[in-house]
Amino acid sequence: MSEQEALGLAEEFTRYRRTVLDEVEVPGPAAVRRTVRGRGRRRVATTAGTALTLFGGSALGYAAMNGPDHRPGPVEPTRSVSASPTPSTSASSTPSPSATSASPTTPVPDGRISRAQLLAASVTLPAWRPGRGCPTSQTRISADDREGVNWLVALDHGDVDGDGAVETVALVQCVLGTKGPMQVVAFDRDEEGKVVTLGRVVATTIDKPQWLFALDVVDDGTVRVQVGDIAPGGGWNGEWSQRQWRGYRWKGDAFAQVSGPTSFGPNRHDVNLVVSATDLVLADAPDGSRVGTVTVRIRNTTGLAAHMALRLGLPAAVRPDRLGWADCRNDAETTREPVTCDLDGLDGGKDVLLTLGFRVAAGTTVGTGKADVNVRPMDANFDVVEEVYEPDNTVEITYR
Repeated sequence: MSEQEALGLAEEFTRYRRTVLDEVEVPGPAAVRRTVRGRGRRRVATTAGTALTLFGGSALGYAAMNGPDHRPGPVEPTRSVSASPTPSTSASSTPSPSATSASPTTPVPDGRISRAQLLAASVTLPAWRPGRGCPTSQTRISADDREGVNWLVALDHGDVDGDGAVETVALVQCVLGTKGPMQVVAFDRDEEGKVVTLGRVVATTIDKPQWLFALDVVDDGTVRVQVGDIAPGGGWNGEWSQRQWRGYRWKGDAFAQVSGPTSFGPNRHDVNLVVSATDLVLADAPDGSRVGTVTVRIRNTTGLAAHMALRLGLPAAVRPDRLGWADCRNDAETTREPVTCDLDGLDGGKDVLLTLGFRVAAGTTVGTGKADVNVRPMDANFDVVEEVYEPDNTVEITYR
């Protein structure tokens, strides 16, 4: 210890005695002997012992707090013995097992979108067919079928892309008159919760299918869609459409059909027969009867007619007369009013021309009148089938 340090330490001890130990004498053998001489001075001796203990601790600390730059050194002749410090373990130096074993994962966004949420969102739809259509980019889907809007027809949910989270599948129609194209679209959410378009499942076409009736997402992620061959409207009853359930699966970048039929057979209602006929003019025959012909033309403008039923509403006195009736599947001569002739089928775009003979027996009077000539399509079971447009199935002729 330098002399300067010793002087500074002495000054600090003097200050300490004045402020804290003004009643304590400097400890030593004489002080100890005095403490045992009387009970009355026991408190002073106790205080002196405490001061002796503090000599190497409290006094040193006091000096350190008040000295400007002095660092305490060892106090002689008393040596302080301290235990070796035990290194402390920092919590940050050794990661906990949970912090090292857990691997961070990004949660899959929840794609379950309610009807109200989908109606409130701006979405991008896959393109509609070329031509007059509905908007597709950042558009709103409508809750009703107003003209020129994208109408939300049906909604279902399921994990369609196999990511472990639910997505939303919607049947949407671009409303144009009584028809308009339709498509089934899958929606999801991105990491920010925004509604995004996953892809188109299936859409109607100009050919077939022309209509989508319903959808259903099953447990394995298959989107089942009920498709129809012909769209309702324009005289076509929706119940006439052939319906099929077809299944579609997500293949990573698009949906593809995985189950159900891939085509439609002939639709019994998909036919439009048009009939025309000439008037019946009766002339006298050598045997006293009166005879004449009616030329009937039947044209099929659309699909296949499996069979056709021809009816002529002539009076009962006007009977078939062999000529031209060979093509009838039934015995036309035995029919009464009307006269009937069941014919074979007729393909779309084809026509058939019949010249049918009639006779009125001698002595029978038939005046002038009107008669309907009607043709109706029939299915394979010879059941009459309703058509989209029926007024052109009947024509009126005059007989005289």
